[in-house]
Amino acid sequence: MAEELAAGYDVVVVGGGAAGLNGALMLARARRSVVVVDGGEPRNAPASGVHGLLGREGMAPAELLERGRAEVRGYGGEVVAGEVAAVTRDGAGFRVALADGRTTRARRLLVTTGLVDELPDVRGLRERWGRDVLHCPYCHGWEVRDRAIGVLATGPMSVHQVLLFRQWSADVTFFTHTSASLTDEVAEQLAARGIAVVEGPVESLEVVDDRLVGVRLADGRSVPREALAVATRMVARAGFLGSLGLHAVEHPSGTGEHVRTDPTGRTDAPGVWAAGNVADPSAQVGAAAAAGALAGAQINADLVVEETRAAVDARRDAFSAGSEERVAALVAGGRRHGL
Repeated sequence: MAEELAAGYDVVVVGGGAAGLNGALMLARARRSVVVVDGGEPRNAPASGVHGLLGREGMAPAELLERGRAEVRGYGGEVVAGEVAAVTRDGAGFRVALADGRTTRARRLLVTTGLVDELPDVRGLRERWGRDVLHCPYCHGWEVRDRAIGVLATGPMSVHQVLLFRQWSADVTFFTHTSASLTDEVAEQLAARGIAVVEGPVESLEVVDDRLVGVRLADGRSVPREALAVATRMVARAGFLGSLGLHAVEHPSGTGEHVRTDPTGRTDAPGVWAAGNVADPSAQVGAAAAAGALAGAQINADLVVEETRAAVDARRDAFSAGSEERVAALVAGGRRHGL
């Protein structure tokens, strides 16, 4: 049975990853009513562990999120399973509709829905994703150190990627796949670093006993490899924001699309913040969590400004002529026309 939603919250957080949970934690500790709507599809789900996160090195992603959910709930925040289907303006706030028919209202939104990694069309790639088909050397480089690593060219960041992976192994091969020919400058850099270059489109991966053992090209050649790095096209999960006039745009790096924000996480849509991979495709878990915390604090500060403004207006109204007349009428009651 789906968890119940209250009629409204100070903040609805859309997305239950590290960014969303840390943002919700900050808001709950600030005594805000907050609910996290978790679609249950974290980007790092296939990974065996979280890396580069101080104090949580190697922890399974599922365990990290479960701890985060418990911490949010410990301060009175709510975490519910569900998928946000639509968000619309509703007076000064928002109406949030879930795919299963549940609805609620929010004064502010924090979007932490992450992104989708679009992989090239190579047979076997998706099945090995997050295991021995990798993306980030800082996330997985140590685990494949000194092994035979391949890097599949997919876009503008692939040369940078192969040069990085050379830090973890002396046996690195660059597969040009369907990319344009290397410039003389790039070819010289790869040769200087001892990185082999294999030209021609890649057709499939070779797997034996549930282990990657090679990369097969369209012409039939097979190159032994134990791990393959791929720079994916990263696309923000942000379609539901279109009704607010907020759309994902091309990232300056050319690696995909993101929701543009200012340094605090504020988007171009009033009342909406975004944090984590939906805004910063390259953010690791620690950076995503930190961005969520910052956005949560900024949202609380924004609500404080709004509430202070309302309190000042109410105080001023308390001493106006109209207010005095209303108070007098209430005090006099039925005696307003004489005793």
